[in-house]
Amino acid sequence: MRRRTALALTGAAAAGALAWGEWVNWRWSRCLVGTGEGACEAVVVLGFRNPQPTANLVNRWRVRAGVRSVAADEARVTRLVFSGGAPLGSVSEARLMADYAQSVSAFEGTVLLEDRSATTWENITNVIPLIEDVDRIKIASQPAHALKARAYLRRQRPDLAAKLVRAGDYRPGEWMAAKPLLALYGLWTLRGLAPAERRVCA
Repeated sequence: MRRRTALALTGAAAAGALAWGEWVNWRWSRCLVGTGEGACEAVVVLGFRNPQPTANLVNRWRVRAGVRSVAADEARVTRLVFSGGAPLGSVSEARLMADYAQSVSAFEGTVLLEDRSATTWENITNVIPLIEDVDRIKIASQPAHALKARAYLRRQRPDLAAKLVRAGDYRPGEWMAAKPLLALYGLWTLRGLAPAERRVCA
């Protein structure tokens, strides 16, 4: 009986952790975004540390999230912007992600590269000239990281904040087992945001 009770409690705790991870990531994906209007959009894909000569697991996932964030409406004009510098003098994260998008994900649209950034703040600073003329801006990464980037865009260019819309970087069940850990890590990385920046959710 005790063993069954312990197993039941363990199962309930695991289910609770999974549900919490899903909810937190879902909520972050809806913070600091609006509905957005207009025919021209930019999808910004943020790079992750990538010293090897091909896109790593995280960057491959971010590319796929970026590609699926491109509006299906053919009336829209979308540019896909990859942002990330070159760690240790290797090929830039932006180039590796662009190559993956074009060769594996078969993306045939407009691709722009920003290959100087080493931090999320620099990602946003350096992509602004590439996106400031569009009507809608999507930032694709893990939900906590994308929220941090949106907050940075609001700080650097408040006039562009109204153009922020949701990207396709959250899907129910995707990375489900890892989402509790991603949520914990996200809480740590977002500790520098003001409470108001984390509460403004669509």
